[in-house]
Amino acid sequence: MNISDAAKKSELPVKTIRYYADIGLVKETGRTANGYRTYDETAVKRLIFVRRSREFGFSISQTEELLALYSDEKRSSAEVKAIAQKRLLEIETKQKELEILRKELSNLVQSCHGDDRPNCPIMDYLG
Repeated sequence: MNISDAAKKSELPVKTIRYYADIGLVKETGRTANGYRTYDETAVKRLIFVRRSREFGFSISQTEELLALYSDEKRSSAEVKAIAQKRLLEIETKQKELEILRKELSNLVQSCHGDDRPNCPIMDYLG
């Protein structure tokens, strides 16, 4: 199938598929006589895998690791779990950081009168 069909099936933009092919995450199946990339069902499955992996926020290198494990029938689930646990820890750390920011910003918003005067604790804090 052509890249447009692969894009529809994988729910990825054509440009993203080209990028993933260029960095080696997915391989095109071949080229048409006029040089257009073609993809088979296996490539589309890999594209879907990459899309889902990226939706969870796995980095490109983590996605490469997961793809290698996906292709390895002798993989251990412990390897997969370790990568996912690392990502989960990253998410939990980010949540804590965002909660601190939310509280700080909430306090600043509450302390600002929001009137016509130039005095503003938000600007004072940022300055």
